[in-house]
Amino acid sequence: MINFAIPVFIGHLFQQLYNTADSIIVGNFVGKQALAAVSSSGNLIFMMTGFFMGLCLGAGVIISRYLGAKDYDRMRRAIHTGVAFALCCGMALSVLGLWLAPKLLILMRTPENVLPLSTTYFRIYFFGSFFTLTYNICAGVMQAVGDSKSPLRFLIISSMTNIVLDLIFVGVFHWGVAGAAVATVISQMLSAVLGFRKLLISDGHYKLVIKEIGFDFELLKEILHQGIPTGIQNSIISIANVVVQSNINAFGDNAMAGCGAYAKIEGFIFLPIMAFSSAITTFIGQNLGAGEHERALKGSRFGILGSMVSAELLGMVLWLICPWVIPLFNSDPAVVEIGVNQMRTESLFFFALAFAHSVSAVMRGSGKAKMPMYTMLICWCLIRVTYITVAVRFFPVIETVYWAYPLTWSLSCIVFLAYYLKGDWLHTFD
Repeated sequence: MINFAIPVFIGHLFQQLYNTADSIIVGNFVGKQALAAVSSSGNLIFMMTGFFMGLCLGAGVIISRYLGAKDYDRMRRAIHTGVAFALCCGMALSVLGLWLAPKLLILMRTPENVLPLSTTYFRIYFFGSFFTLTYNICAGVMQAVGDSKSPLRFLIISSMTNIVLDLIFVGVFHWGVAGAAVATVISQMLSAVLGFRKLLISDGHYKLVIKEIGFDFELLKEILHQGIPTGIQNSIISIANVVVQSNINAFGDNAMAGCGAYAKIEGFIFLPIMAFSSAITTFIGQNLGAGEHERALKGSRFGILGSMVSAELLGMVLWLICPWVIPLFNSDPAVVEIGVNQMRTESLFFFALAFAHSVSAVMRGSGKAKMPMYTMLICWCLIRVTYITVAVRFFPVIETVYWAYPLTWSLSCIVFLAYYLKGDWLHTFD
């Protein structure tokens, strides 16, 4: 599991580095309004892409299950169906993003002095969402068959390209947020091309053949059965986070910039969480598919513990160093104060975030994708939105918003623990 997780971790690290580079370069070369525009778009972007990425995860679960069962014919058909579906979804998402950008940003109460910059960034970014989903399905296929090193290489190349282009487009050509968005799109296109090419030239069971890309509706139904709950889970979390972001936006551009800087740093906490989650899902899917129940149980325990410990250690480090990290994005004292306060409110609760994502990964790998969907719908969406709506009215300070995350993370952990200990997920495929 560690051998699989480490390349995934490093890959996500480089992905987070180039996302963070956008904010650091824009925040220093253009200013805090541009930083607010770039950084605060994250929740809205994931709300749009999260559902489709969940579908890609569903394909990965099906592929890893058939690999574990050594049913290579169905595995190949699942791969070609998943790729065809991702390409169609990517085109649809590009159109939706271009059309919905200004409408959604206005609904989020984006300040007028930031709205034009946010709209520009959002529209250009979504023009390249086709490449984002193409890369994700290719990476999902490779990870499902145990190859986590190839996606790592592609992300390193893409990340370094993005940083260089950011410096050129923003620092030299002075294109502002548009330059940061164009750099991101070009980098995503490069990673998509490399991932697609890798599948085409592979000589293994997961080799992609252009003429075979199409829909096997039986397998598409299986992919959707696994992917839709994960996609809905991603979307409902993002919807709740968009509500949180709209409350942050109401406090002005300093709050948007400070919380946006924090969000970029928090992204590094997700690195071990996402690495272990990817490893857990693949590990559980392959071992349950092969009937190795005891090995799946041991692997789940190891993955959950590893994710929690690494996330909490990183949280403690960031709690200490955040006064020196937040100014890297923008040195305005008001921006720094807000970013530091949010970090020190949330960072010691990262173990709960890790536990929730890890158990969710166990359930996805075992074919019980609806369980985490319902849990996060209630805890991370309904309760989080209710808390924000009510609490901010009685305590109209930004600190009230910060506590939305630790409270709902902790609550979901109680539900996930009870279901994990129940143990029926081990026998889904029996």
